[in-house]
Amino acid sequence: MKDLEAVADKLKELLGAEGEAQEGMISLELPRNLEVKVQGRPFKSETDMEIHFEAFEDDGTALNHAEIVLLPEEVPDFTIALGKNDIPITALHNHWLYAEPAIKYLHVQTVEKPESFAKRLSEAFKVLKH
Repeated sequence: MKDLEAVADKLKELLGAEGEAQEGMISLELPRNLEVKVQGRPFKSETDMEIHFEAFEDDGTALNHAEIVLLPEEVPDFTIALGKNDIPITALHNHWLYAEPAIKYLHVQTVEKPESFAKRLSEAFKVLKH
């Protein structure tokens, strides 16, 4: 990929995210303002959404993947929004047994031009409350 920094800047703009291009990969983070406790203690370390773009080909396509942090009540609407935007879900799980609320981590991935993935993912994010 010739100008990974320019692609990263466009993706940050599309997603409202922060991040950087480094070593042939673009890594972005999008914070969630979630109030979560683990074993009764405030928890912020794994509430940001992570979005990655890597393995770029000459035609501009890449492996695009994300881990999205969701409140349990957001899962139904968000999965519907992903379906409407043709983004496949590859995993849905928890990390913490004693989290309140019981946040979920949903994974998605595609191989296509990153801008296309980011636009559709941004549309799906519109159903999230925080």
